[in-house]
This record gives sequence, C-alpha cells and structure tokens, in this order.
Amino acid sequence: MAPRPRKRASRPTKPRAGSRRGGGGGEDDPFFESEPKRRRGARDEDIESEESDDDAVAVGGAVDEDGDEGVEEEDEETVGEKKMRMAKEWLKRVEDAAKRREDDDEDEDEAGGRRVADILERRQLEESGRKRRELAARVLPPEPEDGFKVIVKHRQPVTAVALSKDSDKGFSASKDGVIVHWDVETGKSEKYLWPSENVLISHHAKPPLSAKRSKHVLALAVSSDGRYLASGGLDRHIHLWDVRSREHIQAFSGHRGPISCLAFGPDSSELFSGSFDRSIMQWNAEDRTYMNCLYGHQNEILTMDAFSKDRLLTVARDRTMHLWKIPEESQLVFRAPAAASLECCSFIDDKEFLSGSDDGSIELWSIMRKKPTFIVRNAHPSVDCDDQELPKENGIHKPENVSMAQSWVSAVAARKGSDLAASGAGNGLVRLWAIEPDSKGIRPLFKFKLDGFVNSLTIAKSGRFIVAGVGQEPRLGRWGRVRSAQNGVAIHPIRLKEEKDDL
Repeated sequence: MAPRPRKRASRPTKPRAGSRRGGGGGEDDPFFESEPKRRRGARDEDIESEESDDDAVAVGGAVDEDGDEGVEEEDEETVGEKKMRMAKEWLKRVEDAAKRREDDDEDEDEAGGRRVADILERRQLEESGRKRRELAARVLPPEPEDGFKVIVKHRQPVTAVALSKDSDKGFSASKDGVIVHWDVETGKSEKYLWPSENVLISHHAKPPLSAKRSKHVLALAVSSDGRYLASGGLDRHIHLWDVRSREHIQAFSGHRGPISCLAFGPDSSELFSGSFDRSIMQWNAEDRTYMNCLYGHQNEILTMDAFSKDRLLTVARDRTMHLWKIPEESQLVFRAPAAASLECCSFIDDKEFLSGSDDGSIELWSIMRKKPTFIVRNAHPSVDCDDQELPKENGIHKPENVSMAQSWVSAVAARKGSDLAASGAGNGLVRLWAIEPDSKGIRPLFKFKLDGFVNSLTIAKSGRFIVAGVGQEPRLGRWGRVRSAQNGVAIHPIRLKEEKDDL
C-alpha cells in the first residue's frame, strides 16, 4: 500500500522553540503533537472539510505557523466549569452579605473574612442536617391582603400536591384522574394526558379488573432531579411520567390494593409506594425495576414521607407509625395515644417527626421515645357551618359527628431541616407551627383561612409560601362535603423577616 502523503508538506515552516529533538521532522509529524491538539485539529478538519482555504480566511479563520487553518470558536462550558462558576457566584453573594454587616470593633478585612466563614459553616451544618434552620422566629404576621389564592382549578377534589426540589414547579391530581403541571410564579398550567389502554398495557400495566380502568389518583411524588413524576390510585398501579414531555413511560404493578401514598428518596431515583394491601414496595425509577417489599403494618397504609434514601416514615389505620431503616431491614414502631388513629405524618429531621390524628391532635415524636414527646389537643377546633352535609357511613371511615369530621387533621407538612411546620383539616383553617428545640413542644404561630378539606400540604424550600390541595370532599372518602369550598390548588405567602446574611 502506498504511504499516505503528509498534509501541506510542501509549505516551509519555521522551527519552533521547545520542539522535540530527533530526525524525521518530528516538529511536523502529528505523532509528536499533544493529545488535545491532535483532537482539536481533527475537529477543525471535519468542520472545514467542505470549505476552501480562502473561505476559511474570509470568515475570520487564522493560519498558524504550521499552516493549519483554525476557526475561532467558543468551547462549551463543561460540568466542572459550571459548578466552579456557580460556586464563585454563591461565594460572592456570601461576601456581599457579610460586608453588609457592620462591625466597628474589628478590622474590616478580618471581620469580613470571619463573617464569611461563619455563614459558610452555618449553611453547611444546615444542609447536612446537623443544625436546624430557624425559620419560625422570622415569620411575620400576614398582611390584610394576604390569603390563600387558588392558582389551579380542578373539577373534582384535589387529593395530592407536590413541589419540585427548587419549589418553582408544582404538580396536583384530583379524584377524576386529572394531573396538572403548573408554574408557581405565573400559575400557568398544563395537563398530563392519559394514554390509551393499549399503550398502558405495552408499558407493563395489567388489564383492568372491570370494563374500564379507574384513573382516580390518590398520591403524587416528584423525583429530586425533576425528571420523573409518579402517580398512584385506585387501579393498583404506580404510573411513571416524564416531566419534560409529560408522557407516560412506565407502569409498575405488584400491589393488590389501591396506591395510597408515594415518596421519592431525596437525591436518588428510588421510589416508595404504600397501599391498602398493607405492603410497602421499593422501586428504581431510573432502571424501572422492582427492588424490595416491606411488611409490618396490620391495616391500610395511609401516608408516607421520605427523609433520605434509607429512612422512610409511614402511617396506617392500625394506629401505628413505622420508621423504616432500609439498609438494615429493620423498623421502629410508634403507637398512637389512646383513642386516636394517626392519619398523616411528616419528617422534621432525622430525629424528629410530626403526625396528625382523627381526634384533632398533632403529635411531636422523637426517635428516642416510643410515645409522643408533645401533643397539641384540639389543634383544629370545629366551626359552625350551615352548608355542611351530615357525614355518610363508609366503613371504618365514618366519623362520629360533623364536628369531629371537620377537626380531623388530614395533612401535616414541615420544611425539612427547619423549625417551621403546618397542618390542615376540614375546619376552614391551615395553621403554622413552630417546633421548639430539643423536643420541648409545638408553639402555634398563625392561622390562614381556607374553606374545604385540606387533603395535602407542602412548604416551599425557601419557607416563603405554603401550597395546599383542597377539595369539597376528603381525600379517602365521601363521608363529608363543604359546598363553599373550591376544588383546586391554593397558595399562601409566608412573610419572613430578612436576615442580614440571608441570600
């Protein structure tokens, strides 16, 4: 085979300083070029292969001393460079915040550096969960114009709401199967469209037991990276959706009862599902595989919350709350106080959590005790309401009277890693609470008016607003009705006192 002619061999070149010694014209041989330059040269040849040399010079290309023509182009920002840039920007904001704090007793440069170090240390402790972020003391009284505003309307009662990790996007679902994706700032919403039955079966869903598949949704969860949305309901399947395209991509089957609750592990693709069949299943949304099944509850599982990829909290109608340690395959069992049945739960941090009961109580729990460390009795007292219908018997869901139905604590939420929490019921109020340090108690802050059954609550990561899923009926039954309520998603601002080092 004839040897391949060297490119531009006829063009004379000048010897460069630092060129490799040795015969054979090593300075012209691409073998002696560094690896990045060889790759860059290959890209330039590919880009300019369809253009003449004159064209390249005309558009601004330069001719180097070896005669190679290059095109001036910006290198795309790599992931590492982007992280470095964002870190520098964040550090600049910290420095600016530190400079705003005046300190007359110390040298300005020394004091500024110390303040920056203090802010960084505090933020690192808060992010790692070793220090609780103090938000409750900064909550200001609501202004007269403040109030819950419905940003998304549903035809049927909303059963679940969820916020993305950055709290800029929200998701809601209702009893008629409508799933909506909405923007927190603008309220602009888009619906998820259910695929046909043939498509669902092709996505590994089992055929429905009846003639028509139920689309009644009871639970929602969004992954921490914002890529996946999971929904579950009466058809006994967990449905996985692509958030970017809003298309159905997978159906997980395995539960023998309705899916009542869902939770993604923080910073992971692990998904947990709870069902009326008393089991908890673990899935991997990224690989779309089944991982594990957990047993321990003796009755229908109602709600769950995940704090980390290896800690899960669940509440069931057996009047118990279980803290699951996934890697150790063990569980801690917490029993409700006498004459109370737990309805909802939420992590505060890895050592404390909240629960709400059907007797109107809110309980504060510690991982060190089997009984509540503090109980708020009658947290949501009932109010007189002329348009309330008498509750209807629905098995074990039946309350004793209308007042009891209104005071059921149906949802609790905490801004994880902070001392700010909220609760909702059917008495027309959502209440904010301050969690005292060292499990000393729960202190009431403010109450916001909201008609209807509060079926789901979540607090933004910033702590500056609260989102409620409200309906005329409770989430898991039809034993009560508030005619004045509007089915939808309501948002209420939380005014916080600005900190001098608040970023």
